[in-house]
Amino acid sequence: MRRLTTLLSLIVLFVLPSSAQDWPDSFDAFMAVDAASVVIENVTVIDGTGNAPVEGQTVLIQDGVIRGVGSDISIPVGVHTIDGTGKTLIPGLIGLHNHTFYTTSQRRIQLDVTAPLLYLASGVTTIRTTGSYAPYSELELKRAVNNRERIGPRMFVTGPYITGGEGYTYMTRLDGPEDARRVVRYWAEEGVDWFKAYNLITRDELAAAADEAHQMGVKVTGHLCSVSFREAVAAGIDNLEHGFFTNTDYDEDKPLDQCPSDFRESLLDVDMAGDDVQTTFREMNEAGVGMTSTLAVYELYVPNRPPLEQRVLDAMSPEVQKEYLQTRSNIADQNSQLWKDLWVKALEFEKAFVEAGGLLASGVDPTGYGGALPGYGDQRNYELLHEAGFSTPEVVQIMTLNGARILSIDEETGSIEAGKHADLVLIDGDLASDPALIRNVEIVFRDGVGFDSAAIIDSIEGTVGVR
Repeated sequence: MRRLTTLLSLIVLFVLPSSAQDWPDSFDAFMAVDAASVVIENVTVIDGTGNAPVEGQTVLIQDGVIRGVGSDISIPVGVHTIDGTGKTLIPGLIGLHNHTFYTTSQRRIQLDVTAPLLYLASGVTTIRTTGSYAPYSELELKRAVNNRERIGPRMFVTGPYITGGEGYTYMTRLDGPEDARRVVRYWAEEGVDWFKAYNLITRDELAAAADEAHQMGVKVTGHLCSVSFREAVAAGIDNLEHGFFTNTDYDEDKPLDQCPSDFRESLLDVDMAGDDVQTTFREMNEAGVGMTSTLAVYELYVPNRPPLEQRVLDAMSPEVQKEYLQTRSNIADQNSQLWKDLWVKALEFEKAFVEAGGLLASGVDPTGYGGALPGYGDQRNYELLHEAGFSTPEVVQIMTLNGARILSIDEETGSIEAGKHADLVLIDGDLASDPALIRNVEIVFRDGVGFDSAAIIDSIEGTVGVR
């Protein structure tokens, strides 16, 4: 009996560290506002629809829903009041490429604790995970967040990566179109919302996956190479990831269903106003295929970018910080002109896509060698889209309502309009005056519950890359 008791004690010791009670997301500790009725007065509103900022606005929240927006709103008695003087209110950000795992040059780890907390603290109230290493982990996290057992953003879970060829042992390697259908059926029945095709999939496998997904009521996006953007549109894809960096439409020598190792060199001569690019845009738009900008992760490969932020380093565990800084230094020493030139063209591509009528959304993709953290990288995207030439109202729309449209939830969230979920971000300062102020998040409302951004960030300091 003593041996059995000891064994049970050891089991408890191994189980408890992964249980919810050890995760640092106590609602009480992180809550800034929890009232049935909340009013934010005298705030500047950027509503996510592309409209210019409007000063002196009042926003009324009741029972988790926006009930009124304007300068002449009737305020109920006993409402919790927030003074918005000198502050900006935007819709909650919608991350369209926001993994719950994280990589550096040395590690790949599921961040079930820090990722959801960092996303929410940074103003990201909805995410699509867009490729999963651990789909069951994400499905359970989604359930826990929905049941208010965990703190985090609203989640759309993507199934395991689907690809072809050899390698990628952490992905599902398809063996033809029927295999693609089998994988899609299985994971759709398990509850995933999207699938992500990866860069060695064939056209026939992608077409089969998209057809089966649509029959199951889910959608498909892709980080592609073996299949070009135009080929993917013809195959029935719903969304395309990363933009210019992964498009092989313009490599004249690309073999069918193969990913050329040097295709990015062909991108250097692409003319954004030329027929090739405009044909890509036209076919995407006619099919209703949106595109996800992930500038924050690709910026890492441009020498000496992004500027080092102390808050990013503070969030990392010591080992992760060391790995990140070493790889960053190696890239700076290489001083790649290719990546400098690609960066400029990628910004032009995204601007040209929107000017052609394209639906552009945004996400961080916290992979690469680790410099684009969950949430913080989404905020960096806000700055980089300004660098691409978009105005403040355009950037807010890209990062909010456009993402909601791709997820088909724009009737529920994505803009500051009466009747929508109260998914809102209160920022200290006049956001339209300086993109860097996107970092000054004070309160993040998710369905009307206001969370203290600083308190959440303090709770995870030094642990990104560990849990």
